[in-house]
Amino acid sequence: MPNLRAAVLGCGFWSQFQLAAWRQLGGVDLVAAYNRTRSKAVAVADRFGIPAVYDDAEVMLRKTKPDFVDIITDVDTHEHFVKLAADHRLAVICQKPMASDLAAARRMVEACRKAAVPFLIHENWRWQHPIRQFKRLMDSCDLGSPFRARITFSCSFPVFDNQPFLRKLERFILTDIGSHILDTARFLFGDARSLYCRTQRVNPSIAGEDVATVVLGMENGATVICEMSYASRLEHERFPQTYVLAECQRGSIELGPDYWIRVTGASGTLSSRYPPPRYAWADPAYDVVHASILDCNRNLLAALTGGATAETDARDNLKTVELVFASYDSAQSGQAVALT
Repeated sequence: MPNLRAAVLGCGFWSQFQLAAWRQLGGVDLVAAYNRTRSKAVAVADRFGIPAVYDDAEVMLRKTKPDFVDIITDVDTHEHFVKLAADHRLAVICQKPMASDLAAARRMVEACRKAAVPFLIHENWRWQHPIRQFKRLMDSCDLGSPFRARITFSCSFPVFDNQPFLRKLERFILTDIGSHILDTARFLFGDARSLYCRTQRVNPSIAGEDVATVVLGMENGATVICEMSYASRLEHERFPQTYVLAECQRGSIELGPDYWIRVTGASGTLSSRYPPPRYAWADPAYDVVHASILDCNRNLLAALTGGATAETDARDNLKTVELVFASYDSAQSGQAVALT
C-alpha cells in the first residue's frame, strides 16, 4: 500500500529522533513541518528532506492534507493541536504526556471520538528492548503470578543543567518520568485499583518535585512500587536505564544494570543480557530510549494502516494520565486514592 503522508508539528530537540525513526522505519512520507519559530522548521526540513515548511499549523494542514499529524510540541500546546487535527479529520499521534491536566486529556479524547479519527500517544518507554524482554520472560518462565514488584528510575543526572526551564515547573517528575514509569507498570502488571504517593523536593533551586514514590495496588492483588528520582546518587545508577524486580509465586525476575535480566527459580538463577539495538541516528548514551522510538512508531503505523491495534492509543493512555494526577492528589492529601 502507498506510504502515509505525515505532517510534523514541532521541530525542537526531540523531533530529530522521532523523524529519524520514521525515516528508518519506512512507510511514511514526511510532507510538511510546522514550528512557531520558522527557522527551526527550516533546519529540520533541510535535514530530513521535508518539502514544505510552515509557521501556521492551520494553513499547513489545509494546504498539504496529510494522512496524519505527529505532534512533538510542548505539552501545553497538545490540546490545541489535537483539536485542530480533529477539525481537519486527521489521525493524530501525540507525544507524552498527553496533556497538562486530566480534564484537558479527557477533552482531547472526546474531540477525536466525535471526529471519528484515530488518536494515538507516542509512549515509547514500554517499547525499550530490555523491558519487552523482561515481560516476555516473566510470562514464559513458569514463575507464577507476581505478588510484589518494584520499578526504579533513580539517578543523579543533571537534568536541570541541560534543560533549565524544568526548574520552573511546579509539577515535574511525575509528569515527566512518571508518565513513563506508571505506563510501564501498567504494561508489565496490569491496571491499578488504588495508589498512595509521596513526593519530595530535594533540590532547593527548583519549583517542583524531583522525587516521587508511588505504591500501586493492582487489580490482580499485586503491590507495585514505582520509584522516581533525579536527586539520588547510587552505586549502580545507569542513566537512563530503568530497573525492575518482580517477586512471583515460584520465583523472581530482575532487570538490573547494563540490561542484565536474572530469573531465579527453585533450581537457581539464570542470567542473560538484552542490550538495545543501536542506530546511527541515536545518541549512544541514550540507546535504550532512542531505539524504543522505532518500535513504538512501528506499532502506531500498523494501527493507522489497519495491521494492528496500538498499545498506547489515547483511551488506553488516559489510564496512565489518571495515575499521574491521582498521584498528585494523593501526595497533596496524604491519603490513598481509590481508582475507578
